[in-house]
Amino acid sequence: MNLALLSVFVPTFFFVSITPGMCMTLAMTLGITLGVRRTLWMMWGEMLGVALVALLAVLGVAAVLLAYPGFFQVFKWVGGAYLFYVGVQMWRSRGRMAIPESSAVRQTVSAWQLFVQGFVTAVANPKGWAFHVALLPPFINQQQALIPQLVVLLGIIVLLELICMLIYAGGGKALRLFLQHTSNVRLLNRFAGSLMIGVGLWLAFL
Repeated sequence: MNLALLSVFVPTFFFVSITPGMCMTLAMTLGITLGVRRTLWMMWGEMLGVALVALLAVLGVAAVLLAYPGFFQVFKWVGGAYLFYVGVQMWRSRGRMAIPESSAVRQTVSAWQLFVQGFVTAVANPKGWAFHVALLPPFINQQQALIPQLVVLLGIIVLLELICMLIYAGGGKALRLFLQHTSNVRLLNRFAGSLMIGVGLWLAFL
């Protein structure tokens, strides 16, 4: 691919990824409650969802879906309600996402649950669809083979997403360690729960 084009593509999509949104807030929240290593399972699901959204944006499916937002509405409400419920449980220091006194209990959150949560959040994010529909197609050269271009561009997008989520999750881990040092686990759960509730409301009503 044209290196000059990539020199514009990389900073553009890094800025899109690093901008606070549902996926980055979710990464920070799980970084607080579960730590970066466990949050990686959510990140794999989120990256798969982002890659799917980007692929459909290039293929034109996203344009149809954005024209008929009713297809998204039920999915968004269900996903938002689930995240809201998780946030309330965390606020009450209950549920699998909340930080328990025993670190062994924290491992009861399954990798599959985290993976699905990341995938659903990415696919149901209207902001992600809008950005990819608007920004990705102009970087596709119609005079060249589509598949190699998609492989390169999607690889870059997924890598940028991973870097940004690690930044957010790492910040959450640092906050978690700081608050645990002061033995204020309940305050930490309420902070993380508030973030999760915000993500759920954002997903449902954005």
